Amino acid sequence: MTTAIVALLALLAPAERPFITSEIIFPLEHWHNHASMIVELPNGDLLTCWFHGSGERTADDVLVLGARMKKGATRWSAPFVMADTIGYPDTNATMFIDPKKRLWLLWPTILANEWHTALMKYKIATAYTADGPPQWEANDVLHITPGDEFPATVNAEAEHLLQSVPQDARAKAYVERLKKEATDKLTRRLGWMTRAHPYVLDGTRIIVPLYSDGFSFSLMTYSDDLGVTWKTSTPIVGPGNIQPSIARKKDGTLVAYMRDNGPAPKRLMISRSTDRGETWSHVEDTDRPNPGSGAEVLVLKNGDWVLAYNDLESGRYSLAVSISDDEGQTWKWTRHLERDTATDPQQRGEYHYPSIIQAADGTLHATYSDFVPPASVVPGAQKRLPRKTIKHAHFNEAWVKQEDQ
Repeated sequence: MTTAIVALLALLAPAERPFITSEIIFPLEHWHNHASMIVELPNGDLLTCWFHGSGERTADDVLVLGARMKKGATRWSAPFVMADTIGYPDTNATMFIDPKKRLWLLWPTILANEWHTALMKYKIATAYTADGPPQWEANDVLHITPGDEFPATVNAEAEHLLQSVPQDARAKAYVERLKKEATDKLTRRLGWMTRAHPYVLDGTRIIVPLYSDGFSFSLMTYSDDLGVTWKTSTPIVGPGNIQPSIARKKDGTLVAYMRDNGPAPKRLMISRSTDRGETWSHVEDTDRPNPGSGAEVLVLKNGDWVLAYNDLESGRYSLAVSISDDEGQTWKWTRHLERDTATDPQQRGEYHYPSIIQAADGTLHATYSDFVPPASVVPGAQKRLPRKTIKHAHFNEAWVKQEDQ
């Protein structure tokens, strides 16, 4: 490389020079660590959280941990507790900074060790830049209250779904269960959970994407008074469409990308809203594969869209980042944060549930679950357990557009 080219590269902003760095946030361990979320704080620090414990649904020792990386640092702090409901599992937390610069932590507490018994909660802090956990000033339940039209909407959408899938006994049973459970007030008020980042629309409306493993579809709750009161959207009913993540088109249309928990072929699914998230279109498949794993979409400052996801129909050993310059119609560039090429499936790691943000300097940060397969970490042991951590990657759009080399 010539001296002139080196000098030119040195003048380019970090968002323009292709680069990537990555590190694990804490050492691999046998505890279950999963479903991370990352935000950039107004002072440039990074804050991440995830749930940690001896299981998900069967264990009552699960809590939400966090860690921070100071601006300019290269190491994460030791983990600290963000939320812990003693005797209950706390899972699937999300975070965001609202227009008043308050930090929100939202998460479900699982009341009876099954996802359909989830109860949504939240905490709010204005002091969150010091070492250790934020200083929470509010801690309350986020009541999810679908309107009286919920059963009728579910009924109509379920019938539409039935016409668009093969008429087999399983599909009919699923639709009938949805109709029945939608009429029960308690069933439709419990079980909603967070996953992807909340979306702040025009600085006035907060939209929190929700999903239910009980219903196996999605819903939005939204607030027009910065979290004092909340309403719910119409349900987004489809064949197992959960964990929505929101992008906004230039014409104002909101697009929700959702994980596929339904039958094959496995694809990320989408729904659209033209009324600021209050009602949503019929669910459709995209051309992006999905193995039944979380994904997140993000609109960059330059208008490009970024999608972080497992680009497989089965397995979680390939974690991709794709970029679109036409608002999701096509994804022209793809590069992999992780891709395990081991021929033996039992030897493959798992890299999944990405959370992605664009920092103030234009670069991208992602965190995700990093699971090392059991056979590769404790050979000869009587009981082989996987080891798990949360990984952080810092990169830019230019790195993704180089594509895999």
